[in-house]
Amino acid sequence: MQVLEEKYYNRLNEIAAAIQESENLASYLEEEEDEFYNELRQEFEPMLSELHHEVASEAPLQLDAFEKLLLEDPFEGLYLPRVLGFAVLRGEINDQYRYVRPNDHFKEILLSICKSVHFDQLKKRIGQSISVGFALSSDIWITNLMSQVENKRIRYFLQQQKNDRFRDLKGRQDIYRRYSNQFRNEQYHSANFPSSINEMRPNFSALRQFLLKRFEVGSNNESLNDKIYAFLNNTAFQGTEEYLEMLAMCGNYIDLDPDNRLKFATHFERERRSFREFDVRYLRFLVSLYDFPGISSSNDERMLATIDKAWKDKISDYYRISEKIHNLGYVHPDAIEAVQDFYNSHKGLSVESECLRQLIYVYFERLMSGFTENEYTDYFEITKIFGVYMKIFDNQKFNQDVKKLSMNYIQSLLKVFTDKRGKDYQDIKKFVSTQFVEFEWLSEKEVVEMFKTRRKRKKVEEEQL
Repeated sequence: MQVLEEKYYNRLNEIAAAIQESENLASYLEEEEDEFYNELRQEFEPMLSELHHEVASEAPLQLDAFEKLLLEDPFEGLYLPRVLGFAVLRGEINDQYRYVRPNDHFKEILLSICKSVHFDQLKKRIGQSISVGFALSSDIWITNLMSQVENKRIRYFLQQQKNDRFRDLKGRQDIYRRYSNQFRNEQYHSANFPSSINEMRPNFSALRQFLLKRFEVGSNNESLNDKIYAFLNNTAFQGTEEYLEMLAMCGNYIDLDPDNRLKFATHFERERRSFREFDVRYLRFLVSLYDFPGISSSNDERMLATIDKAWKDKISDYYRISEKIHNLGYVHPDAIEAVQDFYNSHKGLSVESECLRQLIYVYFERLMSGFTENEYTDYFEITKIFGVYMKIFDNQKFNQDVKKLSMNYIQSLLKVFTDKRGKDYQDIKKFVSTQFVEFEWLSEKEVVEMFKTRRKRKKVEEEQL
């Protein structure tokens, strides 16, 4: 955790002083009415939110320090419910939707709220956050937290937020996804950069998650550059899987000036030539990057400007074909022919072939996200290209992914064009009946079911005796 910069610290102190001088606070302390505390919130929480967003954008490694200052008495508990939510989601989770390590920041904020003189006001806005945090935590961790709450009434409130429904994996998945969706436009991630191999191994997955989230939303990451370069310059980290992944993230997402590009290239080419199966490991990680919305042709362009394409390995093979696709466009006949030749000379299950499929899919996905319902004839036309690539790849996962894109778009069309006798509806029905069956996305029976007219049940009115 980094210490909070003086400029942020001073602005926080100014807000704290203004809170203490507020007439709304004076009225609340005198009358103890909810409306005065709500007015205090409306007066100052927007200021705290704006400053939090600024720190999250410009200095994300200082977020923990910022949030801990909000626990102090002069802030009167303001903005803590939102900070509690950030803390819940900032913790790294595993595939079982449990915290990888105890979420001490969540614990510290929650205990501070429990001890606050404003607990009765704050508890109205923290129930869901506690439920999610408890669902992701172990029973031992929750029991330990409860033991630190002396007030029986507050301890009972906390116990009520522990839901047995979340003992089941699916229950935890559902609540986590619904809850995190509320914060989808927020920047709240933070992490620590390691300085030793003992720090790096257990904490790197959290650091990876933090960086990818930053890259995904297009944040300004200048404040992180020195930390990233220090990581790459650390000889203790070199020759590890974590170092390879940092190289991949830096090279794909960060715009390097000429001096730093040369330094990066030196690191990359050294590892490329010395780390066993570096090319396969790198491309496997690149496949995982394609799952993040922030990836685009710019990622490949950054790498193409940096790597040695003359070195014979799978990385050079992949970037040569990707460069042709980016330059010509994936619909160009020469690009399609190049893809066919590449695929014929590489095994379909090879990692470079998987990267190529993912690259084409990203193009399809970006195209489909831009189609409006009124542009469905353009969609009809582009499916010819879908068919070409599905035939080249002959890969079930690729076909299913493209099918999902198309089905989502068709469903959106049917919500707009509801007149079953109208030309638009009939055009869509005709297209699906032929093209989806030809692609083996749907059977004829499934098409009939999709466009079947549902009879509305007549309401039975009960006779009043």
